[in-house]
Amino acid sequence: MKTRHLGLEGPEVSALALGCMGMTDFYGRRDDDESIATIHRALELGVTFFDTADMYGPYTNEELVGRAIRGKRDAVFLATKFGIVRDPSNPAARGVNGRPDYVRTSVEGSLKRLGIDHIDLYYQHRVDPATPIEDTVGAMAELVKQGKVRYLGLSEASAETIARAHKVHPITAVQSEYSLWTRDPEDGVLAACEELGIGFVAYSPLGRGFLTGAIKSPDDFEPGDYRRMSPRFMGENFKKNLELVESVRDMAAEKRITPSELALAWVLAQGEHIVPLFGTKRRKYLEENVRAAGITLSKADLDAIEAAFPAGAASGPRYPVAMMSVVNG
Repeated sequence: MKTRHLGLEGPEVSALALGCMGMTDFYGRRDDDESIATIHRALELGVTFFDTADMYGPYTNEELVGRAIRGKRDAVFLATKFGIVRDPSNPAARGVNGRPDYVRTSVEGSLKRLGIDHIDLYYQHRVDPATPIEDTVGAMAELVKQGKVRYLGLSEASAETIARAHKVHPITAVQSEYSLWTRDPEDGVLAACEELGIGFVAYSPLGRGFLTGAIKSPDDFEPGDYRRMSPRFMGENFKKNLELVESVRDMAAEKRITPSELALAWVLAQGEHIVPLFGTKRRKYLEENVRAAGITLSKADLDAIEAAFPAGAASGPRYPVAMMSVVNG
């Protein structure tokens, strides 16, 4: 597995990261044994960078990841997140909290659930519009001084917010959705990260599984799968987006690779400071995705992909209205 640095002076991590969210939440039934086996197999394949959050479950994902890395902590660069508030008694409810007291409380819960004494990369999951970013990052910086956290990150933050936060304490990584069908970070965020020497972690680089080419119908989703309520997977949006995926499948077939490998290789090619964060809970798909780290796309390849799947081509917003209101904060 190749490696990349998160930012100019940040840590060295695997060029691909594994997102663990779907192992316990949002994408149908869970299989803890297979999920833990997937994490272990990822380590065998050279993946060192793993991502979770307190709101996945809520809480159950950190517990699962904690069990999986027990006895293997030294081989893992572990990221988790705080800031999206969920109520276990009302799974549909969402809130955002960046207050300093909440930062301090949240980190203690994550450390306990993960069974570790420090978090490698601690993200604010969503920017709290009611709390100045300087206050939130100031509280996060205290955690670094205390040895509870090594590096700080932001998720779905605007270029302006990133710059303000970076003045309070160095931001090591920014995590936002980025893929062939979600190009929002190209509107200033990627440039801001490169200018400030901040790593960029691209979550959902496979379009929540859509770019794999395996999804043919909304009926392919299990009951309770989040994507059944996602605008891009509904009605006419689904049909239009499926046509785009066909072009990805055709180009991948010409190169004798899978659509997943092509989509991940495209993200890797967008900059050396970018680390794609793909999610899976099965070893089969993990092994397929990891192969993307060894694929190099030529300029001609990238031009052809851009012509077939240009920025803004995807149909429908990436989140429902309420969730879109808290991105790019």
